[in-house]
Amino acid sequence: MTLNKFNLPDVGEGLTEAEIVSWKVKPGDTVAINDVLCEIETAKSIVELPSPFAGTVTELLVQEGVTVDVGTAIISVSDEVAGDPTPADVRAPEAPAQPQQTAQPLYGKLPQDEAPDGTDDGGASAPAGGPLVGSGPKADAVKRRPRKTAPAAAVTVNAPEVEPVQPRTPAEVSAGAPAAVDNRPTLGGTITGLVNRVLAKPPVRKIARDLGIDLADVVATGSRGEVTREDLVSYQAQRDAELDKADGFWGKAGKPQDQRVERIPVKGVRKATAKAMVESAFAAPHVSIFVDVDASRTMEFVKRLKASRDFEGVKVSPLLILAKAVIWAAARNPSVNAAWVDNQDGSAEIQVKHFMNLGIAAATPRGLMVPNIKNAQDLSLKELALALNNLATTARAGKTQPGEMQGGTLTITNIGALGIDTGTPIINPGEVAIVAFGTIKQKPWVLDGEVIPRWITTLGGSFDHRVVDGDLSARFMADVAAILEEPALLLD
Repeated sequence: MTLNKFNLPDVGEGLTEAEIVSWKVKPGDTVAINDVLCEIETAKSIVELPSPFAGTVTELLVQEGVTVDVGTAIISVSDEVAGDPTPADVRAPEAPAQPQQTAQPLYGKLPQDEAPDGTDDGGASAPAGGPLVGSGPKADAVKRRPRKTAPAAAVTVNAPEVEPVQPRTPAEVSAGAPAAVDNRPTLGGTITGLVNRVLAKPPVRKIARDLGIDLADVVATGSRGEVTREDLVSYQAQRDAELDKADGFWGKAGKPQDQRVERIPVKGVRKATAKAMVESAFAAPHVSIFVDVDASRTMEFVKRLKASRDFEGVKVSPLLILAKAVIWAAARNPSVNAAWVDNQDGSAEIQVKHFMNLGIAAATPRGLMVPNIKNAQDLSLKELALALNNLATTARAGKTQPGEMQGGTLTITNIGALGIDTGTPIINPGEVAIVAFGTIKQKPWVLDGEVIPRWITTLGGSFDHRVVDGDLSARFMADVAAILEEPALLLD
């Protein structure tokens, strides 16, 4: 028996530590290559770690909630499969013939293998069978660990029908040589290829609609990352509990104040955000500008887009028009889409970016994240709308990957979603400008000498005064406001 230890990898670019948020396996579980072992939280986001080994979990070396350095061993996996009493090179004794079963795919069910709508999330259990017969269990015939929603039943499998982990040459196949398992970590491309879209069966989606739950907000525990009924029940219970805590928040009257202090460790996303904001606030001299905007025509334009067949099924909001306005205005005022860089020799330079990685500040349960839309300048209005929707859904689900938050060139923060008129945002590190989008609401407005109700919003912009002078910042904000007042200018 060989014992393999899995060390915490660097899932970002230069990250040095991560917190074990939750384990998805326990000692005694059987895992296949690429089975999810645990969720970790880095300074950037939540990431699932797939197993580079196949075998049986022997020990969890780090407890949940503990932060460890990259390179620390977090789990040990033996290359023996639990429940296999016979070594691979020993032929099993003959046993009564069993009905032939179809081998289960090594990496779980395919989408076309799903149970029909309305069936239980756990799927149908396979009929019970006897022990493996023939030449004994192969090293590549690894059984998956039991699913949480239904206990796995024993299945009789003909070893040659099981999909091998490693391909064998014709000579090896004819000689009956077992396929070897490559126990080297194969994380390249696996972590970056994690699927962000929300998976759920129609009955689960219906329950979520009835309860008013956004599936993107629910932590999925299904074997393939899907949201289950149990996940919805747990989420609803937590949501109710948070509301119920309001009455008892202040604690028992008369209890000493020093015993009524809740201490929350600063780590993960919150720690990284705090560090970045302090560096930005004290390294870049901020200057802020505000402008009131009549966004009535933007509201009319958004209404027409929602009714358009081309945008059917696409969520459209005024933020989409603001994003387009920022991209358009930055092309007219390039220095706002730049970075100030201090060189090692004491000199400095301004790097103007001829591309737009548009950052969107997103408030998530784990803190502030600023993922960005790569090459936003190349996207059509519909493509930009889809990118904004995907970015928001992914951020709310806590699935934003580190690469999606790197390389931003200019940021928008939509404080209006919380009913706030405006504010003085802090520039995202590595950038020189940020635009705060205030709430849009009807206010009295003078138009052609008459006071009439109009849809008004306030834009707030903060700029690094080392790069962006007052004149440039004013022209940029005026250009953004011009698009919100007349979206037809985008057609020029």
